[in-house]
Amino acid sequence: MQLDLRWPIGLMFLINGILLVGYGILNSTASITRVEGSEININLEWGAVLVVFGFAMSLSAYLGRNKGN
Repeated sequence: MQLDLRWPIGLMFLINGILLVGYGILNSTASITRVEGSEININLEWGAVLVVFGFAMSLSAYLGRNKGN
C-alpha cells in the first residue's frame, strides 16, 4: 500500500481554507482590504481558493486510487 501525497496535501489545504473562510465571515470588518476604491474581504476570498484547491487535490487522490485498482 503506497501513500498518495495528494491526500495529506488536499486535507491540509481544505482545513486551512475552511478556517480562513470562517475567520473571514466572523471578522468581516477586520479583514477588509481596500484596493482602488473597492473593498475586498481577503480572508474570505483566499479561504475559498484554498478550499477549492484542497477539494481538487482530495478528489484527484480519490479518483487516482480507484483508477489504480
